Amino acid sequence: MSNPFVSLVGAGPGDPGLLTLRARKRLEQANVVLIDALVSPALLRYCPGAEVIEVGKRGFLPSCSQSEINALLVQKALECGRVVRLKGGDPFVFGRGGEEALACRAAGVPFEVVPGVSSALAAAAYAGIPVTHRAKGRSFAVLTGTDQHGPAAYGALGGVDTLIFLMGVKHIERLSADLILAGRDPQTPAACVQWATTPQQRTVSGTLASLAQDVRAAGLGAPAVIVVGEVVSLRGALSWFDPRPLPLAGQHIAVTRTRSNTESELATLLTQRGAHVSEIPLLRYLSASSPRTVVGALTGFDGWLALGSEYAVHALAQTLQAGGADWRLLARAKLAAIGQGTAQALQGFGLSPDFVPARSGSRHLGAELPATPGETVLHATSQYADPALEAALSDRQLAYLALETYRTAPTELTAVQRQQLQAAQLVTLASAVGARALADLAGTDFTVAVIGPQTAQAAHQAGFKRLLIAHEPTLLSLADRVEETLLYG
Repeated sequence: MSNPFVSLVGAGPGDPGLLTLRARKRLEQANVVLIDALVSPALLRYCPGAEVIEVGKRGFLPSCSQSEINALLVQKALECGRVVRLKGGDPFVFGRGGEEALACRAAGVPFEVVPGVSSALAAAAYAGIPVTHRAKGRSFAVLTGTDQHGPAAYGALGGVDTLIFLMGVKHIERLSADLILAGRDPQTPAACVQWATTPQQRTVSGTLASLAQDVRAAGLGAPAVIVVGEVVSLRGALSWFDPRPLPLAGQHIAVTRTRSNTESELATLLTQRGAHVSEIPLLRYLSASSPRTVVGALTGFDGWLALGSEYAVHALAQTLQAGGADWRLLARAKLAAIGQGTAQALQGFGLSPDFVPARSGSRHLGAELPATPGETVLHATSQYADPALEAALSDRQLAYLALETYRTAPTELTAVQRQQLQAAQLVTLASAVGARALADLAGTDFTVAVIGPQTAQAAHQAGFKRLLIAHEPTLLSLADRVEETLLYG
């Protein structure tokens, strides 16, 4: 285990492309990631081997208290080593990053701060509003809209040209009234930006006097940023980001996650179509029971070694290292990847797979693997064998031997995650193990969209009654099936 270390990382305002290079590096190094609810799920692709724990607050749903988050942050650092606290925007701009840093300091845990693009600045920029302009505003202040500062406090800010409010849309009527009572001109240009920098971004502009009514009429809600000042008048000339109406806007989809980044890719596909996506982790990943057993089995092995997921590749690397070896141990082995994603994971370690089936999947790998009858195929997997791969190999008189390179265990769903499942119009399942895990953790009273026949069979056996099956066993086809169902029934 690495030494305890916490990185307080800003994830930016929503667009995953605005993540900094250092933030990505810290995610790649993380053993544990404590993530905010509003952080883009696409960022989880950078931490395939990490335990991911959602601790952020979403609206007024039940969530972890700040003291619980502080304690968990310290606990995980002491138990697991490198921890990333992934926070929306910038961790030190109304992100309580300072409180978490103090908790680390009090516990003697080293930490660092990786700044992120604050939504206060990004929302304005993506709405075509410069927060400063020599002719319109030479100063700005960022405030929280939840503290109800009152007219007297706002009067003290009379010399500040531009005011930016975070977390204020619920109280926009009171904010507007207090600002006017404090002396702000009711005709001051003002704007509200919801879901800034994402395909769901919506912007309403007007005056300080009209903005609250305009926002309510448009149906804007949290998360949103409010900008008040003459700089807002430049929006008409500078507006540049105008996302097209998206087919899944307003739809809530729960994407279950059982692997490293496969489901995050699905979440990205659905988010790009306008859906509100909640990622629900169903499994957590643990180290192999006996790394030395793995090293012993692979020493001198010159047959086929099958890898069934991107996570299996990363887990094998960690298991080899824990057993005192590295990839050179596989110099004589032939590597088979279940699909292109797994092949790319191998290539990330400088390895080229000897075989990838034309179509991804255990059945295709077992049916197409260029092995001769009587050979033994080792499968780097969890403590559970893959029955589909074993059956396909057995049909060809090939021996199958599961090699435990990592272990899985059910996660514990939070109250927020259970509410997200219940609120979703559809729940997606991208694997048979996910179908079984969801049934065990949350029951089967969901409409589920599954990636293919094998997952459908597992879901049916687990007790799910309302099933939709992708036309092809790919994430793109699964996203298409979700869209088709929600739009046309």
